[in-house]
Amino acid sequence: MQTVAVVLAGGSGARLGGPTPKQLQLLAGRTLLEHCVSAFDRAPGVGEVIVVMPDGLIGEAARILGDRYAKVTKIIAGGAERPGSTSRAIDLLSGTRAPGTDCNVLFHDAARPLVDQRIIADCVAALADCEALGVVIPTSDTIVEMADGVMTAIPPRESLGRCQTPQGFRLSVIRRAYQLAATDRSAERFTPTDDCGMVLRYLPEVPVRVVQGSERNLKITFPGDLRIAEAALTETGPASTDPDGPP
Repeated sequence: MQTVAVVLAGGSGARLGGPTPKQLQLLAGRTLLEHCVSAFDRAPGVGEVIVVMPDGLIGEAARILGDRYAKVTKIIAGGAERPGSTSRAIDLLSGTRAPGTDCNVLFHDAARPLVDQRIIADCVAALADCEALGVVIPTSDTIVEMADGVMTAIPPRESLGRCQTPQGFRLSVIRRAYQLAATDRSAERFTPTDDCGMVLRYLPEVPVRVVQGSERNLKITFPGDLRIAEAALTETGPASTDPDGPP
């Protein structure tokens, strides 16, 4: 079954600061967008890459990516929030396939430019016998539950993990979860931060498998994160993310 990667780059990245949108900021001479697209373009198990951008940046993304990434088939406009961007990618994929035809889809945040080939390959392999998965790393910190500025519980640390991307699904499964969300009258009280959360809420009968992530697969949120990512690239070398290095 074909696997399609969707690079979600539709946000503004306001917390990172500066006039340049986060997905177009530079890391080791290339934009975060290019790092992500390159990783999936090179992955043997991925057959197609779709990029989701803010409507006003589609032309800029096309210029930056050019024709260097053979697997990129579409650059589409995202929604106002992350679920809207995912939904538009689902609609595109559903509309380009014959009725009854399914595929696997990996959703990856463009804010994670250091995703490696091992993670991608493990996700592709896992989707051969599961319908939903998330990349997770164990938490080394104690996590507390809070209410009104007071700790209310400390869950066992060994049962907790930190989510990363990509997150992978059978297209028919994630489409159904979003369809159910669209008809949920209480949806205004549920604000998903990722797509695994959508499946867990609306398709609880579908197990969501865990794929081991990596501390290196960090999310760029604040200016200091770019410096950490630069250090990671310096330590391991550009070949760890792109054997050809910056274009």
